[in-house]
Amino acid sequence: MSAGPDQAIRVLVVDDHPIWREGTARYLAEAGYTIAGTAGDGAQALRIIAAARPDVVLLDLNLPDESGAEVARRLLAAQPSVRVLMLSASGAQQDVLDAVTAGAAGYVLKSAKLTELVDAVRSAAAGHPVFTPALAGLVLGEYRRLVRTDGKGPSVGQNTGREDTGGTPRLTERETEILRLVAKGLTYPQIAQRLTLSTRTVQNHVRNTLTKLQLHNKAQLVRYALENGADLGAC
Repeated sequence: MSAGPDQAIRVLVVDDHPIWREGTARYLAEAGYTIAGTAGDGAQALRIIAAARPDVVLLDLNLPDESGAEVARRLLAAQPSVRVLMLSASGAQQDVLDAVTAGAAGYVLKSAKLTELVDAVRSAAAGHPVFTPALAGLVLGEYRRLVRTDGKGPSVGQNTGREDTGGTPRLTERETEILRLVAKGLTYPQIAQRLTLSTRTVQNHVRNTLTKLQLHNKAQLVRYALENGADLGAC
């Protein structure tokens, strides 16, 4: 593959398996990305992240010193603007859930094709959530179960005309509909096509939703949708 616009995207690859780590870094470099560095464990990643200045951290879920989810939390605390893309051989529900609650912008299985990994890094760098529909549905299902169990009930999509007792901002039906599609991983043009809207209108709705919820980007918006039980199946 030839180098292109992706060259400006800096990637830090964190994995404890040297062959996989270096092979992935080499493939991403050949695809046009800039490899900001590699690390074999969480401690090393945390030591070098400031100097490496990555846009995306490709982070193995299972590291020898601590869990990838905990490393993700610490990396995001050190560099809030970085996108953490979790990589794992496991598609287990709890593993995916732990990654999302830690702040990961996406979750990719190691069984994915290398071309899919290249696209996932690009999407994460652009601020898009990166989940296959199966993984996204899995996470949403678990959040809905947890919400029902604790008796709080979902707050996304409730159109009561007022804020709830917890002070959750009220979203319009259209904002909720778009939020659900964003959580599914659809791009703005895809959402616009599905809802027969202009891309600019979709962007305006997302911007308004971010402002209402005091969030800063799409990754945070997806986390909000997951944590509040937005039903992907409704769209």
